[in-house]
Amino acid sequence: MATTTAAEIRARRKAEYNAFLAVCPSHKMLERISGKWVMLLLSALGSGPDCTGGPRPMRYSELSRLLAGVSQKMLTQTLRSLERDGLVTRTVTPTVPVTVSYEITELGLSLHQMMRGLKVWAEAHTDEVAANQAAYDTATGCPLSG
Repeated sequence: MATTTAAEIRARRKAEYNAFLAVCPSHKMLERISGKWVMLLLSALGSGPDCTGGPRPMRYSELSRLLAGVSQKMLTQTLRSLERDGLVTRTVTPTVPVTVSYEITELGLSLHQMMRGLKVWAEAHTDEVAANQAAYDTATGCPLSG
């Protein structure tokens, strides 16, 4: 009887992931990374506010100013979640006052390209989607909120 190593078991489970199933770990991962603040944070840390630069560390206050509308609580929770998932690292520099910066990791960069693409797509197609929504609302007489 052949023994199965832990790595082989993990590889087999990974091949069986199905994000359409609520109990699947990949489904739960998609829930975590699909939020707008996750996308915007990874986009900012991976290429800056205009999506043309490269990855660079950013301080909490800089991220807070860049992400208009994010509450302090939501920014903190999202950064902690990204740090826990290994997508962002947090560095504390013992200065007066203490300096905290966040930087995207290699794993985060692998996700960053898709997130940046979504941001760019949204910026390019917002007017078209709004026109489609207006046409739908007029045709159906039933505007949907959103």
